[in-house]
Amino acid sequence: MSFTIVTDSCCNLPEPLIEQYDLRIIPLMFHAEGKEYLGYSKGNPLDLQQFYAMMRRKVHVMTSSASPQHCQEIFQAALQQGDDLLYIGFSSGLSASYDTAASVLLQLAEAYPSQRVFAVDSLCAALGEGLLVTYAARMREKGADIEEVYSWLLDNRLHLCHWFTVDDLFFLHRGGRVSKAAAIVGSMVGIKPVLHVDNDGHLIMKSKVRGRKASLDALVQKMAELASEPGKQTVYIVHGDCEADAKYVADAVKARFGVKDILIQCLDPVIGSHSGPGTVALFFMGRER
Repeated sequence: MSFTIVTDSCCNLPEPLIEQYDLRIIPLMFHAEGKEYLGYSKGNPLDLQQFYAMMRRKVHVMTSSASPQHCQEIFQAALQQGDDLLYIGFSSGLSASYDTAASVLLQLAEAYPSQRVFAVDSLCAALGEGLLVTYAARMREKGADIEEVYSWLLDNRLHLCHWFTVDDLFFLHRGGRVSKAAAIVGSMVGIKPVLHVDNDGHLIMKSKVRGRKASLDALVQKMAELASEPGKQTVYIVHGDCEADAKYVADAVKARFGVKDILIQCLDPVIGSHSGPGTVALFFMGRER
């Protein structure tokens, strides 16, 4: 490896890809029913079905950004090996984790002046962040230099499209994304929001449709409108314990665009606690977000 890539648990990548690309993962944390959990611990997968069952009971879940201690441990381990280091972090528009990690990395860089150190605010979330990390890792595999990868990330992060929907507006209301009245009325009449992550890395509601199937179809339609060369892309999909709906979107993407490389993954708890069970998100590269 020409350099080490560090990201965080909100990248939502499965363990086999983390191993394949030799990634280092900074864990974010969540708290529920008096217990604290790491968003990622190597070799110790979370029981996501149990987590979403808890969410359906409307258990209150609190999340924490990356700790300076975890950041320092992971960064320093790579730097002590003499590696150059590229950190790709969860959107600063959604968490303080990037700012925390970048600050720690800046301090450490002073102690390792002979090594190149770069930090990238992905402005992405979940497998959107994960897809950006995947592209960086693939470039490294092909021999790209750390500065080439860093420049590519800055040039392309705002082409990483995030489009998603949720099944229950309660969780967006609890997180302050929609009003109580909108959540109640929307739930009564079957209104489903269509959301995305904007150029500042913030979660934005773009439209509303009636019915679950219409909301899933809307994600695929956004890909039709925005994707660049969709048939040649890698596409990632996450779901909040609703795999059948994620497969519905995947099948539609395959049929409509001829996409062959699709990853479906259950949404990690740190993000899933804010969007809730029934979340489905589609990630792809587009002309714009």
